[in-house]
Amino acid sequence: MGYRIIPRFNEYDDVQRFFAQYHYGFTYRCRARLLDRFRYSIVFALSSIIFSRLSDSLPIRSLLTTGLSILGISSIIGYMAVSFFLILLARLLQACGAGAVPGLGMILASRYIPAERRGRAITVLASGSILAFGLGPVIGGALTQVMGFHGLFLIICLVFVLIPVLWKLLPKETSTGLQFDFAGALLTIVATASLLIALTQLSLLFLLIGIAAIVANIRHLRQKEKPFIHPSLLSHAGYRKLVIIGFCAFILNMSNLFLMPLVLAQVFHQSAAAIGLTIFPGAILSSIVIPFIGRLIDKHGNFRFLLGAHFFLFLSVLLTAVLLPQSPIVILLAYVLFAPSLSTVTSTLSNEVSQILPKEMIGAGMGLLQLSQFLGGSFAVALCGLLLCWEKNLPVQLAFQSLFFLLALVLLGTIVMVIRYRSTQQVRTFNA
Repeated sequence: MGYRIIPRFNEYDDVQRFFAQYHYGFTYRCRARLLDRFRYSIVFALSSIIFSRLSDSLPIRSLLTTGLSILGISSIIGYMAVSFFLILLARLLQACGAGAVPGLGMILASRYIPAERRGRAITVLASGSILAFGLGPVIGGALTQVMGFHGLFLIICLVFVLIPVLWKLLPKETSTGLQFDFAGALLTIVATASLLIALTQLSLLFLLIGIAAIVANIRHLRQKEKPFIHPSLLSHAGYRKLVIIGFCAFILNMSNLFLMPLVLAQVFHQSAAAIGLTIFPGAILSSIVIPFIGRLIDKHGNFRFLLGAHFFLFLSVLLTAVLLPQSPIVILLAYVLFAPSLSTVTSTLSNEVSQILPKEMIGAGMGLLQLSQFLGGSFAVALCGLLLCWEKNLPVQLAFQSLFFLLALVLLGTIVMVIRYRSTQQVRTFNA
């Protein structure tokens, strides 16, 4: 069973025409899943920061239980759904529930693991995400063949098994009373969603709504005693740079994951199974080496690994841009470099945030960092689609190569930001 009703997605009409012109063979179902991923990413990102902010008032154990329960219940709805509307509702609820996991996991590590061992714990969490990206296409494709699309919802219901385990293992915390800025959260949601929709639809109306929501949110931040986004976070020079670096990191991540399957399918005519197996080695290598990198981070600090990982990311993207037409092996080797490097970047960012912020601001800081990362991913998917549309008159290989060269330029700018962050921290240390 699949999508029974496929509505017309106006925001991707131009991208659809581009794919049709080059005979990419995208079915309506594939295009619907592309937009489904975009919606999922937006809701996931917003859910992540909301759960992270709630952790300042409510026990993490209760919040994780709530998130996993929403994820499980929405999966049951998706499995039983017989219309597109119910499937869409189930996917959005899944994003709400799943958004609890990454932010709360990082906060849990920051709150209860000593700084000298925290890097190892955070890198393990990061490697799990990268491994999921690599195994997802392989396992998901196999399960879809055996159980159908709805069967994937049934598999996710296994999260119910985790709830009693987490309830037993996680530390007990006392609630300090719910102090949550609902108005600030709503303004953040409206601003974020409107700006991303404005990008995908090239809509002036949604752009104006997003700008108005940002202005209203800034005024709200100045008036609220405990706002949804702490103004002190935005005034912290080092933290601002880390947020920008995290945003750029997920632009690279999601752009790569968006473009690699298209290159393998349309330039080298590989099947879905072959595409999954091409991505698989990089994800496996990342899960193997990242715990060792975590130990080194604990021993030598974050900066040298943050900077070194960006140079390896640059090498990976540049390798793809230059040698893309040669062989699919180029994509495989490039992702073998890319996946561990990206895990290192996300790990060092989270570890650094946990060290430069006071304890009472870690929840808000981690949440905003997660939001910036997933928004970067959503922004990347939308922008890649639009750029491919605008490059429709170029040969297919050249269109893809130009995007990878653009990502290399983004990486150069990010490397400059990493170096500037180091200078900021040195100034603070000297002044201290």
